[in-house]
Amino acid sequence: MTTDQIILFVLLFFVFVFLIWGRWRYDLVAFVALMLALLTGVVPKDEAFSGFGHPATVIIALVLVVSRGLSNSGVIELLAMYFVDAARKLAAHISIMAGLAASLSAVMNNVAALALLMPLDIQAAKKAGRSPSLTLMPLSFASILGGMITLIGTPPNIVISEFRHDSLGEAYSMFDFAPVGLACAAVGVVYVALIGWRLLPTARISTDDGAGGFDLADYITEVRVPEGSKVIGKKVRELDELASKAGVEFAGLIRRGRRQPGLARNVEIKADDLLVIESSPDSLEEALGLFNLEYVGHGEGVFDSNDLALAEAVVPENSSLAGRSAMSIRLLYRYRVALVGVSRQGKRFREGIRKLVLKPGDVLLLLGASDTLQDVMGRLSLLPLADRGQRIVQRNKIWIAVGSFAAAILLATFGFVYLPVALGCVAAAYVALNIVPIREVYQSIEWPVIVLLGCMIPIGSALQTTGGTALIADGIVSLSGGLPPVYVLGMLVIVTMTLSDVMNNTATAVIAAPVAIDIAARLGVNPDPFLMGVAVAASCAFLTPIGHKNNTLIMGPGGYRFGDYWRMGLPLEILIVVVSVPMILLVWPLH
Repeated sequence: MTTDQIILFVLLFFVFVFLIWGRWRYDLVAFVALMLALLTGVVPKDEAFSGFGHPATVIIALVLVVSRGLSNSGVIELLAMYFVDAARKLAAHISIMAGLAASLSAVMNNVAALALLMPLDIQAAKKAGRSPSLTLMPLSFASILGGMITLIGTPPNIVISEFRHDSLGEAYSMFDFAPVGLACAAVGVVYVALIGWRLLPTARISTDDGAGGFDLADYITEVRVPEGSKVIGKKVRELDELASKAGVEFAGLIRRGRRQPGLARNVEIKADDLLVIESSPDSLEEALGLFNLEYVGHGEGVFDSNDLALAEAVVPENSSLAGRSAMSIRLLYRYRVALVGVSRQGKRFREGIRKLVLKPGDVLLLLGASDTLQDVMGRLSLLPLADRGQRIVQRNKIWIAVGSFAAAILLATFGFVYLPVALGCVAAAYVALNIVPIREVYQSIEWPVIVLLGCMIPIGSALQTTGGTALIADGIVSLSGGLPPVYVLGMLVIVTMTLSDVMNNTATAVIAAPVAIDIAARLGVNPDPFLMGVAVAASCAFLTPIGHKNNTLIMGPGGYRFGDYWRMGLPLEILIVVVSVPMILLVWPLH
C-alpha cells in the first residue's frame, strides 16, 4: 500500500470509531476528519469543500425544502386520511408505509419517494405519541429496496445498465432488474415490518411537543363553515367519527352570534355557522382540511399577506388584553391578527372566543401575517411560547404542488433534466408561489447532515483516486482463485455492499462494475450474474447514514446516531445476500 492509502484507511478507521461511539456530534467528527485529510495531503486543497457542491449534498437539501412544500400544501394531510390511523398498531403501520415506499420507489427515484412519505410518517408518529426513530429507518430501508425493482428506481441500476451497453453492446431494459429486485424488496419489507424496527433504540428523540415545558391543555376554537363545505346539511353528531380520527371534539355551534343550546348535537349545520372545536393546533389544522372549514377572518379579505402563521402566547398580568376581549380592542381589524383559540387550564366556557374576557394565564392561539405576529404580541405585552411548528396548510395549492413535483420527477427519471436541477426548479416554484415562505427555506434543511455529507464526500473520493478501492477490488480477484463461481459471486456482493456503506452508492457501482466483468472473464462465465450482483449490492447500503442519500435524509428528523444503522441494517444485508445470490443465478444462469 502507498502512504496515502495507509493514511486514508487509518483516518477512516478512527472516523468510524468516533462516529459509532457517538460522544461527539457527527458533523464535528466529519469536519475534523476532513481537516486532517487536508493537512496530511491525501485530499487536495482544491477538493477541500467540493462535497458541499456535490449533487448528493444538493439533493438532500432540496429534497427537504420540497418535502416542506408538499406538507404545507396539504399533500401529506391528504395521504394521511387514507394511510394513517393513530390507533393502528406499530407493526401494521410500518407494513403499510414500507409497502407504499417500496412501490413508489419502483416507479420514481427512491429519494423522491422518501421525500414524499417522510413528513407523513413523522405526522403519524406525532399523533400516536411515539418517537419517529421507530419508523423512519424502516421507511428509508423500504424505499431503498423498492428502488432495485426497475431501471429508474435507483442510480446504480442506471450505471450498471450503461456499463453493460459499453462492455457487451446492449443495455438492460426497464424491468430486467425486476425478478431479483422484487424478491429482495419483498423479503426486505417483511423483515423491516416484523423484525427490523424492534432492533432500534426507542427514544432517540423526545416526543415532547416543543412547548418549552409549558403544560398546555387543548384549545377551544371557533372556525367558520364556508359555502361549499362538506358539513353543510349534516348534524353536529354525524361528524363525531371523523372528528375522533382527526383528534378533535365538537363542543358547540354559533349561528348569527348566538350559541346554540347545549352542545348543539342535533343542530343541522348551515353556511356561515361557527363550529366550536376543542383540539390541539395540529389537530385543528387537520380538522379544517377534513371538514372544509376555515379560520374566522381567513377567507374574508382581512389579512394583507398570504404568508400566514399560527403563534401561541400567554396573557400576563400586565398585558393590555388582560380583563378585555379580542372584540373590545378590535384585535382583528385594528391589528390584523385573529384570536382563533383559547386554552384556560382545560376549562370550557360558554362565551364566544372573540367576546371572551381574557384572564392572566390564558394561552392564546393567534393567526396573522408572520411578519406582524411578533410585533403585535410585543405591543400587547403577550409572552410568546416556543414555536411548535404550527402552520397554515394552503390546500388551494395542493395540485400545483403535486403537479410540479410529479413533472420534475418524470423529467429527471427519463433523463430530460438533471435531478438536482429538477428539484431546484420545484423548490424555486414553491418559494415563488409562497407554498414554502422564504423564511422556511433554511429552516427546512438539516444543516448538521449537510456538513456530514459535505465533509465525507471528498474523503471518499480520495479513497478512489489514491487506488484504495482498486486495492480492495484486486483482493477479490486474488481470493477467487480456485473457488466455484457461486462463491465468488457471493464474495463480490459482500465486498460491494461494504464499499457502498462507506461511500456513495453510485460511485460504488462505477468501481465494482468493471471488477464484475473482469471476474466473469477470468472464470469464463456469463457476466450478467456478476453485474446484477453489483447492482443489488451497491443499492443495499444499510449500515451507515452516508452510504445512501435516504439514510442521510432521515438522520436528523429521526434523531439517529451513526451507530444506530447497523442494528437494523446488518441482519438486512445478510438477508439480502442469502436471497439475492440464488435468485440471480436462477434468473441469470452462469452458463
